[in-house]
Amino acid sequence: MSSDKIISTKDNLQVLHEDNHIIIINKRPGDIVQGDKTGDKPLSEVVKSYIKEKYNKPGNVYLGVVHRLDRPTSGIVLFSKTSKALPRLNKLFQDKDAKKTYWAVVKEKPPRESDELIHFMKRNSKQNKSYAHKNEVPDSKKAVLDYKLIKELDRYYVLEIALHTGRHHQIRSQLSAIGSPIKGDLKYGFDRSNRDASIHLHSRELRFIHPVKKEEIHITASPPKDPIWDAIMI
Repeated sequence: MSSDKIISTKDNLQVLHEDNHIIIINKRPGDIVQGDKTGDKPLSEVVKSYIKEKYNKPGNVYLGVVHRLDRPTSGIVLFSKTSKALPRLNKLFQDKDAKKTYWAVVKEKPPRESDELIHFMKRNSKQNKSYAHKNEVPDSKKAVLDYKLIKELDRYYVLEIALHTGRHHQIRSQLSAIGSPIKGDLKYGFDRSNRDASIHLHSRELRFIHPVKKEEIHITASPPKDPIWDAIMI
C-alpha cells in the first residue's frame, strides 16, 4: 500500500488537498470537527487560522463544514472555503454522490469475509449512542454499509467499509451488532479503551466531483502512527 500525498503540515494540521473552493484535512483522533459543549478548539477554527495566516486575510475567514467525523475517529474531513461551493457539496453528500471508504480494526472476525449490513438505527441522544436493530422500530432510520476483510494481523482483522448512508455512529454500531466492535470502542462493546482515547476507525478514501471545476477529486489519507496502523500500511 502506497503512502499518501500531504501538501502541507503545519501546527499538526495535515492538509491533503486545497484549492480556491475546498480544503481537505487528515483529522487526528481526538480532534472535534465543530465546536461543542466541551469548549475545546474545533478543527474548523484551526483550519480558519491556517487559511488566515497562509493568505494574510483580514477579517473573518469563511469556512463551511460539509460533514463530520466522530471525535475518536481519524481521517478525511472536507471543508468548503466558499459560500458558492458549500450548498453544492452538501447536495453531493445528500445525494450519496460522494463515495467514502473507511478502515476499521476489529478483534473478532466477522461472520463473513464480506457482506452488506442493513440495520435500522435508533439514536439515544442522552447516551450519545445509536442502536442497530435488525427490523424497523419506531423513529429508526435505515443504515446500509458494505464491508470486506482486507488484512489479517496477529490478533486483529482489518475491514474496508463502503458507507452508503450517513447515520450517527453507524459503522461503530453496525460492526458491534455483528459481534465485531472496533478496537478501543468501549461505547460499542470493545473490552478496553485505547490509551489516547482513540478508536481504530479511519476515514481512508473520498471520491467526488469538484463542485465548481467538475473534475474528479480522489483523496486517500494515511492512518495515525501506531503499531497496528503501521502494520496495515506495510
